[in-house]
Amino acid sequence: MKQFISMVVLGAVLLATACISCSSDDDDIKTNTVEEGNDINFKIVANNDKGFSGLNRKVEVFGIPIYAVPNVKDSKLLHAANVMAQYLDNDEDGKVDNQQVLDKMKENKAFLFMWASESDMETVKMPEDAAGQDLGNDETNPDFVKNGRKGEFDASLEEVWHLINFAGHCKVYPEVFGLEEGTALAEAMDVARGGKFLEIPQSYPEGAWYTYDDKTCSYADCQTVEYFYWAMSSILGAQENRSAEIGHEWKLHTKKLVEEKDPDIYSLLTDPKYKFPTVLPDGSYRN
Repeated sequence: MKQFISMVVLGAVLLATACISCSSDDDDIKTNTVEEGNDINFKIVANNDKGFSGLNRKVEVFGIPIYAVPNVKDSKLLHAANVMAQYLDNDEDGKVDNQQVLDKMKENKAFLFMWASESDMETVKMPEDAAGQDLGNDETNPDFVKNGRKGEFDASLEEVWHLINFAGHCKVYPEVFGLEEGTALAEAMDVARGGKFLEIPQSYPEGAWYTYDDKTCSYADCQTVEYFYWAMSSILGAQENRSAEIGHEWKLHTKKLVEEKDPDIYSLLTDPKYKFPTVLPDGSYRN
């Protein structure tokens, strides 16, 4: 996860560039129009939202906006929208599964921002009082789940979930899913890491199964939300073919392993009162 969570401050500013350019064809980025796309549930519209400049278009999912810079492909933008919809409405009956989570996301002005190059994060402007998460065009792979969860991973499964967590679950259930020390989530993470480490340790204890070692990833706004993601995505089956790729950071790559090795987090994430998803999104909401 990039360091973009919480209330967003993106530094340098690009003066608003009006609503220009998008792609209606993945291989031919157009420069003078915004096409609505071909999705049956979501339409791409020009972005005129106050405080968001350098982002020419957006899609809204249950009122949560997903913005994109001009060079993000329409197919990637629509895929992210479908993934968000499937996380929020996992039974796909047209109603969000946990209205409190959606309401809290709106209260926190949650949004997703899709970029084409990392420099985009320095050349767009967004409000400082909104909770945002970024997602890259090239790291979004719509075929990952449909191809048997093999090949290049689909980062939308991670970044969209992060946004729903820190702008939604963590605020609705602060004593359970809050990101700071002492919550049920944090205490489960302390067990998974082999101890409470407010700073990244030189090495993790033998037997730890969550061993993220990025020195920029602090305890309360990064380590906990990453742990939330690893556990949930493994329960949903996203990591089942990725043990070699992710083992340096997370060792419980299947639902069975999470249930057996980390019963505390498994119990929380499968408790029906929180209405967590039970099916991994594949980007085909209500199709």
